[in-house]
Amino acid sequence: MVEVFKTNVHKEDEAARLLNALGQYFPCFRSNFDLDDCDRIPRVEGQDIMPGKIMEVLHANGFHCSVLE
Repeated sequence: MVEVFKTNVHKEDEAARLLNALGQYFPCFRSNFDLDDCDRIPRVEGQDIMPGKIMEVLHANGFHCSVLE
């Protein structure tokens, strides 16, 4: 399962910090950012992904995040 989100992350260091935070909360998920996309997309891959929890982690770190429709 892959879940894709829309964020307001613009810098590589911000993305790296968020990927680290996601890895701490969800160690069995694989995630990456596509900052070249206009929606600044993080992709999360794994079983039983909980989009609300992913969004909570990004919000707690000061970024907007919503599921990309």
